[in-house]
Amino acid sequence: MNEIHALQSDNELVFNRIYEDYHPRIYSFILSRTKSTYLAEEVTQLTFIKFWKSRDALSHTLEIHIQLFGMARQVMIDLLRKEAARFKYEGDTAETPLTNSLINAIESKDILQIIEKDIESMPKMRRLVFELSRKHAMSHREIADMFSISTKAVEKHIGKALGQLKQHLYSVML
Repeated sequence: MNEIHALQSDNELVFNRIYEDYHPRIYSFILSRTKSTYLAEEVTQLTFIKFWKSRDALSHTLEIHIQLFGMARQVMIDLLRKEAARFKYEGDTAETPLTNSLINAIESKDILQIIEKDIESMPKMRRLVFELSRKHAMSHREIADMFSISTKAVEKHIGKALGQLKQHLYSVML
């Protein structure tokens, strides 16, 4: 987290190191989602511009890669929306026809991947309780009986799981 302090102190050397470390990763991330080298280049560049301009607002509790990839995702979605609007008005003469359905598909896929990774990273008991509740539609009583715990403990596990998911999704959406 010292990097964030350095960035907020306008340390360009730290920014340059982060740029060198993450530029290829962000480019690959965007390229894998858009299949467009043009969009990958644009989004990557715009992400680092946004990262530098919003360095004072960076969170000290989230790792830099989470914040960077969240910004990249948002920049990609914004650029796709602009491209879709441009295509709507230019019609057949537009060079890159992107539709709202493509944007929605990318957003949904990314969010589902984030949620799945978060669920996988939860402590085992919390993950099991959460999955039984949400994926298998079991009641709190059924889960409590299965693990010989109280329904309050089940509620606590689910509450913590939801809190973790909400916190991470909120940080990614910034």
